[in-house]
Amino acid sequence: MASSEIDRVRALLVSRPRPSDLAERRERLDWLGSLSTMPGDVRVEPAEAGGVPAEWTSTPGADPARVLLFLHGGGYVSGSLASHRVMVAEAGREARARTLALAYRLAPEHPFPAALEDALAAYRFLLGSGIAAERICLGGESAGGGLALATLIRLREAGEPMPGCLWCASPWVDLEMSGASIETKDAVDPIIHRPYLAELATAYLNGADPRGPLVSPLHADLARLPPTLIQVGSAETLLDDSVRLAGALAAADVAVTLSVWPQMIHAWHLFHQQLAQGRASLAQLGRFVRSHLAEQA
Repeated sequence: MASSEIDRVRALLVSRPRPSDLAERRERLDWLGSLSTMPGDVRVEPAEAGGVPAEWTSTPGADPARVLLFLHGGGYVSGSLASHRVMVAEAGREARARTLALAYRLAPEHPFPAALEDALAAYRFLLGSGIAAERICLGGESAGGGLALATLIRLREAGEPMPGCLWCASPWVDLEMSGASIETKDAVDPIIHRPYLAELATAYLNGADPRGPLVSPLHADLARLPPTLIQVGSAETLLDDSVRLAGALAAADVAVTLSVWPQMIHAWHLFHQQLAQGRASLAQLGRFVRSHLAEQA
């Protein structure tokens, strides 16, 4: 069953390969998100978070004082509120939290540090709105995972309150692409390959040092970060980003859970309505969030 489900997702991706044109790439990712249907009990509200376009979702069981602040994937050049809307809403359902998804600025029009500035603005917006830092989970997928870590590093450096926990789904945290899985998983990953990542990195960095801690947080000082859940598929070229990140967090005395999902591909959470593992991974996230934000529930 599991094998046939992921095979159907792979076939879907092959049926509409990634185009070279940037506008068409962005449209394709939104199309992937549109393949999932929003449940009727989800409330969606447009918002502005510190001047950044955003979107609230909530389900009937959500604690209004508990928030998942989500940073989408797309390699810093694509992804939107639309592409991840249904997945984010389901993550919020499992976490029993409201979600605030952020439409941060994208490269190449807005290279580093624009996305980081937007993420910081949204987090500070939540604090200014009366949401306690310890009731916030900061989450991100792929590039959004790396962006979430960079946001935490900046918050720590500024002496600002940290969120209660961090969720990284297949995070991209090494823009040098130095992990061995970039090569060893190339034949099984249907989405992410070195030439594509190199193109994305060039667009986002715009001349910045690819080893800089705010673009490649694998190289950052990771001490005093909140408890972290890392989820990654075994069939991802970015597998080693997650494995090495978990090791670096552990070495920095951060409570970290690394969860490797067999056969799963990059961004499998997006296909939670088609994949049992997608639903299970979001349920795992929900348990993690509830366990770390439950003290004041």
